[in-house]
Amino acid sequence: MTSKQRAYLKSLAMNIDPIFQFGKNSLTPENTAAIAEALEKRELIKIHVLQNCADDPKVIAAIVAERTRSEVVQVIGKKIVLYKESKDHKNIELPKARKEGK
Repeated sequence: MTSKQRAYLKSLAMNIDPIFQFGKNSLTPENTAAIAEALEKRELIKIHVLQNCADDPKVIAAIVAERTRSEVVQVIGKKIVLYKESKDHKNIELPKARKEGK
């Protein structure tokens, strides 16, 4: 993902509310499955890590991205933004990546 594409996704993420929260139970297989399903429907989601979660949001973001085959757009404080291009529900058109040598 290019920096231009990441910046575009960050701008879209500013207007969405978190749809998942991680608390003291942190990451569970059920959370991961629900997040994967939400990414397929929405492509871009925001997750809030609650104060009572002992895990670092950056670590959680990396694990969730790996398990759902998505990309971490950003982690700011206790908020995580993930993106995964949908096969069936494509809504977001990323800016084109520039070709090498131009």
